Amino acid sequence: MNVALIGYGKMGRAIEEIAARRGHQVVLKIDEYNLADYTQENIRKADVVIEFTGPHSAFENVKRALEFDVPVVCGSTGWLDRLEEVKKLCERRKGSFIYASNFSVGVNIFFEVNKKLAALIAPHKDYDIQITEIHHTAKKDAPSGTAITIAEQILENINRKKAWVNHISDNPWELEIISERIDPTPGIHKVKYSSAIDDIEIIHTAHNRNGFALGAVLAAEYITGKKGIFSMKEVLNL
Repeated sequence: MNVALIGYGKMGRAIEEIAARRGHQVVLKIDEYNLADYTQENIRKADVVIEFTGPHSAFENVKRALEFDVPVVCGSTGWLDRLEEVKKLCERRKGSFIYASNFSVGVNIFFEVNKKLAALIAPHKDYDIQITEIHHTAKKDAPSGTAITIAEQILENINRKKAWVNHISDNPWELEIISERIDPTPGIHKVKYSSAIDDIEIIHTAHNRNGFALGAVLAAEYITGKKGIFSMKEVLNL
């Protein structure tokens, strides 16, 4: 599999290393210093594009790759207000696209546990809920895309919470997400249910970027040769 990396920071380098270990070749690396190389001719040398940049560039990067008719795997967060536009473009062009707020195999298993726990807790109104996410100080968006996914899963299962907020709240209808930025933390996500009797917590702690990189490569392997819009649930058969 030939891979084009859009975004060649720490994540891009980790993806390159994992891809090479799995027998793939990175044929194009785009960062802020060679944006002019992001052309149709260069991108079409790749079987798949893996995009990890930031909230201000992700939409245009993904849009361009889909317009060049190359499958796209995107892990950038903070741009989801335009995700539906991308999905419609993908459908119009009969393209291939996977977006995930987190590609880690462990985190995607955590998502499934989170949904199940929320459903089990839902009838027990004595429990309040708080989400905490901790990342390194270079992370540009808060709350993290992973924390938002966790919150949305809880809101789907617990109807006494109506919306998430990114601060401490006294409003019983609001689901708190607390964001902390502490170096060199790759990522910690915690969901805590608290009552006067006891607490229940689930925690995912990333030790490095390798889990995210492996998941992105697995997604790229999955999407190559397919048409449509997919998720990590399908990639990992969860």
